[in-house]
Amino acid sequence: MAQVKVYYDQAGKTLTVWFGDPQDEYVCEETGDEVILMKDKSGRVIGFEKLNYSISQPAHFQVAFETVVA
Repeated sequence: MAQVKVYYDQAGKTLTVWFGDPQDEYVCEETGDEVILMKDKSGRVIGFEKLNYSISQPAHFQVAFETVVA
């Protein structure tokens, strides 16, 4: 079963999403749009972080996912 971890840091204004094991992080790459990609040793993206992210009601924070099969 695939697992996605989502963390919202209200004080730091960041949203971090992991769809791989955070312990496999080897390198980070900033995209220029205030998004940082976390990659493993093989260069595969295993997560991302959105900087300067804020929501008005963090207690009601909801995440929805959709699976697309080609």
